[in-house]
Amino acid sequence: MDKILITGATGFIGGFIVDEALRQDMEVWVAVRKSSSRQWLTDERIRFVELNLSSQEQLEKQLEGLSFDYVVHAAGVTKCLNTEDFFRINTEGTKNLVRALIALEMPIRKFVYVSSLSVYGPVREQQPYEEIRESDTPRPNTAYGRSKLEAEQWLSTLLSHGEGSGVGFPYVILRPTGVYGPRERDYFLMAKSIKSHVDFAVGYKPQDITFVYVTDVVQAIFLALERGETGRAYFLSDDEVYRSSTFSDLIRKELGNPWWIRITAPLWVLRLVTFFGEHISHITGKISALNNDKYNIMRQRNWRCDIQPAVNELGYRPKVKLEEGVRRTIKWYKDNKWL
Repeated sequence: MDKILITGATGFIGGFIVDEALRQDMEVWVAVRKSSSRQWLTDERIRFVELNLSSQEQLEKQLEGLSFDYVVHAAGVTKCLNTEDFFRINTEGTKNLVRALIALEMPIRKFVYVSSLSVYGPVREQQPYEEIRESDTPRPNTAYGRSKLEAEQWLSTLLSHGEGSGVGFPYVILRPTGVYGPRERDYFLMAKSIKSHVDFAVGYKPQDITFVYVTDVVQAIFLALERGETGRAYFLSDDEVYRSSTFSDLIRKELGNPWWIRITAPLWVLRLVTFFGEHISHITGKISALNNDKYNIMRQRNWRCDIQPAVNELGYRPKVKLEEGVRRTIKWYKDNKWL
């Protein structure tokens, strides 16, 4: 029986990775912290291991005596009070985990790093928009994207000159676009707003949006474990491009078409809102969705990406288009009393 270690399993995407690993009859180990919620991790087959990703030394002690065939590293943060926390958790946490695996000489067959399309930032922003390709030069405009890119770049050094015995460390990188589905909380705020009769958009320049349903991300992860070539990175979407209003329209439809006011504001209004949102967060100590990263994400106009390498090399075939994915997601929110 293949053994798999999953980090970030208590988060949105991670819980679905666990579900699929169990479905495939793998021996599933989940990395947790003392404070981690195990709300979606109730299957008695799951084995838990407490890992401190902020310390390589502690990781080596915590992982000593264990061995895994596969590791999926989905742990990370998308929102932080302080910029340096993105790099401490997303970048250094990744380095510490990989260094510990290398130091323990663990015979990992594949390590999948769940990154993000955000590592590229505003690329190919001239109309008509073209797909972002892996040959483009990344220029992330968010702290989140920069922290993920730094982790990717560090992993690439394990191919060129290696670190210790890490030459050829078998990693594969996945870069999903906007991931949505049951249990997701950021897009949920949009659904909550529409139910309250307000839809808010920003910017008047056309925007091309892409999405990927959570189970399609999971599909790609397990294909990467099986077929991914060491050192490769793949974009993930549902292979469609949408207008910025499409997601809102589909949510409204699934909510029974409540009356609404659709407000489209200029970017400077969002800049003001996120500036004060960030300032208030630092005063209250509470992380807000309305922050500087959010401004840069919503300002970006082109979210097209080329998934053909994932299709050709992994056999990736997105199964859930946006209309069906929104239907499933809103149904879950209703069934679980979120809406």
